[in-house]
Amino acid sequence: MSETEAFAGGRDGDLAGLLREVEGWSARVAGTLDELGRERLEGVDARGAVRARVAGTGRLLGLHLDPRKLRELDHVQLAEAVKEAVGAARAGIAERLAELTGDPAGPGAPAHGGVADPLADHVRRVMREG
Repeated sequence: MSETEAFAGGRDGDLAGLLREVEGWSARVAGTLDELGRERLEGVDARGAVRARVAGTGRLLGLHLDPRKLRELDHVQLAEAVKEAVGAARAGIAERLAELTGDPAGPGAPAHGGVADPLADHVRRVMREG
């Protein structure tokens, strides 16, 4: 049983051991975020008129506009296509982050002693919407 599980279960545990576990999690999360920051992801709107490329940090790196498909779009539709492509790319980042992190305690570790993460929805929303 980990120290985290002991504390989450309301039992006494080794505080120094808990701090070592948390430091290990922090190091893994930092490494994961560094790895994700080096990745590049793309997203495309439903019509295929706009392709957005973003860094793993969510920063927009570039847009490619298909000239033939642009002829079919007015300025409002173009703006929506850009938003959709960027949103799709950022959704890819969120999925990749979920793949990389799983549970910060490591593979197979129970999440927060079996208690759902109260910030999970917020983190997913931030990763999706920026």
